[in-house]
Amino acid sequence: MKIKLFIKLSVAAIFVSVFLVTSAVLAIEPIKLGAVMVGSDVIGRESFNAMKLAIKQINASGGLLGRQVVLVFEDDEMKIDKAPALMEKIITVDKVDILVGGMASGSFAAMMPVIKKYAKVTVWNGVSSYKVEEAMAGLDWFFHVYQWDYMIWEGANRGWAQLQQKYPGVKIRKFFMAYDDSPYGMGYWNSAKEFAKQFGYDVQGAPFKAAGYGGGDFRALLRQAKEYNPDIFVYVAYEKDVIPMMEQAKEIGFNPPMFTGWPPSWPKDFAANPLSDGLTFYSMWDPAMKYVNKPSKDFCDAYYKEYKEPPTSFITPFAYTNIMIVAEAIKRAGTLEKSALIKALEETNYLSPVGDRFVFRKSRFINHQASVQPKLMQYQKGKIVIIWPWEFATSKLVFPFPSKGPATATNETKAAAVKTKAKK
Repeated sequence: MKIKLFIKLSVAAIFVSVFLVTSAVLAIEPIKLGAVMVGSDVIGRESFNAMKLAIKQINASGGLLGRQVVLVFEDDEMKIDKAPALMEKIITVDKVDILVGGMASGSFAAMMPVIKKYAKVTVWNGVSSYKVEEAMAGLDWFFHVYQWDYMIWEGANRGWAQLQQKYPGVKIRKFFMAYDDSPYGMGYWNSAKEFAKQFGYDVQGAPFKAAGYGGGDFRALLRQAKEYNPDIFVYVAYEKDVIPMMEQAKEIGFNPPMFTGWPPSWPKDFAANPLSDGLTFYSMWDPAMKYVNKPSKDFCDAYYKEYKEPPTSFITPFAYTNIMIVAEAIKRAGTLEKSALIKALEETNYLSPVGDRFVFRKSRFINHQASVQPKLMQYQKGKIVIIWPWEFATSKLVFPFPSKGPATATNETKAAAVKTKAKK
């Protein structure tokens, strides 16, 4: 009997030891955040940098739940056929705890079956196609830290309406859109048509093949736009499309009163390119925000200190915000347990360097959408200025495009420049 008791006690001791060792190992295992997105262009590189910066700050403050945080990153090279396998890998092999990231709507659409299969808590920045929103409808574990295309257009149209009130010379009755032939571009085109009647303008458009996908000759659609003679021309494109679009427009003599772009990022040093002068664009953010918003200034300063270059893409502070929202939710939940984490994310109230306070609410289809105010900006004499909304404005609109000779600074523009300089 004594021998049997000894054996039982020994076995029990072994199980206790294994449990304690396993618990200790789990306690020191890092919390893994997983991202699949492009890493080779400006947007991807800066987004990755911003995520790393956020994680570095979190770990420097003691980490989360007594554990360090790591980012598991895979570059899909903007190849839709490559993204799903990479998502499967970070979930099943790397065993990430939470999915973060994002950018291209096409890549996310390709990964959706995998993401839905495992149903991990997902907090995603970027991705604007309403088709994605429809596909993710009602999923309580999905949180979107960006705007859907129709939200962006609704905000931009409000801006145009206010610009027309402030500047009597600005009239928008005829609108032409050139859009990338992908879920990204198609979403914006459908939204433009949706809001055309509401805001009182006629709309035409034409798709194109982006330079990154083997396109780059935009002359046919530019000639079509020129013949339509719009009050405003908008192109929804990528970084590599910008300069060819502007060069070819100049080549055929296409100079609409307002020339507006919507790429996720601009070519490096584009402000120094004469083609940029007078070009307006939508953005959620620009480094110019640091002069009118303290969280934005803190982010810009920290990013520059870490990487010795300023952030340039408006997606960059979204990537940072994404990680910080996740971190704050983990702290509130005190656990990585799914239902507790979802509840904690629903309580998000985060003042972001984007310039907005992020709170999740229900949108048309998904339960957890953070809303952001789009901004209208313009390239003026080698720099980017904010022209709307008025509370963030650093300069006055230069109109029409292209400016006839060097842009002349009005008293309002000069005052804004002095104000900006003083804030530096």
